[in-house]
Amino acid sequence: MGVKNQTQVVEFVFLGFSGIPNGHIYLFLVFLAIYLVTVLGNLMIFAMIQLDSRLHTPMYYFLSHLSCLDICLSSVTVPKILVNFLYQRQTISYNQCMAQMFFLMSFTGTEAAMLANMAYDRYAAICKPLHYSCLMNTKVCTVLAFATWVWGFLDAAFHTALSSRLDFCGVNQIHHIFCDLPPLMKIACNDARINEVAIRIASLIVGGGPLVFIVFSYVFILSSILKIRSTTGKRKAFSTCASHIIVVFIYYGNGLLNYERPKAGYSLATDTLVSTMYCVITPMLNPLIYSLRNKEVKAALKKAVESWRKSKHHHSKS
Repeated sequence: MGVKNQTQVVEFVFLGFSGIPNGHIYLFLVFLAIYLVTVLGNLMIFAMIQLDSRLHTPMYYFLSHLSCLDICLSSVTVPKILVNFLYQRQTISYNQCMAQMFFLMSFTGTEAAMLANMAYDRYAAICKPLHYSCLMNTKVCTVLAFATWVWGFLDAAFHTALSSRLDFCGVNQIHHIFCDLPPLMKIACNDARINEVAIRIASLIVGGGPLVFIVFSYVFILSSILKIRSTTGKRKAFSTCASHIIVVFIYYGNGLLNYERPKAGYSLATDTLVSTMYCVITPMLNPLIYSLRNKEVKAALKKAVESWRKSKHHHSKS
């Protein structure tokens, strides 16, 4: 991690909520509610996929990984934010900051690749239906999921290693609400050009690569859907992609706002809002989107609720 860095800066101070000095208790309650909805919603999706045999398909296998990623992504930032609200000290130690940045970049990079896996699954299902069972067998799905997690962690390890070489010369105020590479580079007092080049290349490969793959997948998917003669068939094919498309738009829209800032940057209030949308709100929205728009998930949820009611009724009788 660099002993030199730690002797210069022991902890960092987040300035993201400095404009709201007296509302920390309300912010604590809001962030706690969001975190609970995120964790419970994603756990519900994950549990239903494991318990309902109708959801034992590649699409829902990748969705279960997405739910795990959303819980992890939210857990990297929100608990620390909640603790800081309680103690009314917006600080984080140097080592915690490096760890938070590492896991944040790991999970965001992995999520981008996981969304590409889900696009490939939809491509195989709609464009290559006769070969679907071969293209998306259990082994292929397992390898794709494993490679996706490794991909995210290797990218984060590279950036964290580069970041540990940054010197801060006593400057420890971060214009952000959690540790991330761009705000850390801003307060570094040594040359951060290597980090800037690395993050640009990573944005193109780790972020842009999956997005290009998703776009091309949907070009072929749309072409195949338009060839379907019946309106019902078209609607059914498109409905299996709708939730994924919405999640991709939200993820990449917030990602672009968070990482592709204008050179002048945002105001502190805008920056705080954008960061909150990216790492706090987005993980909460994904289970809601899939549960509200997906017939299979709604059916599995209904079945789970009915089973719970029967179990409760049985226990009350006995």
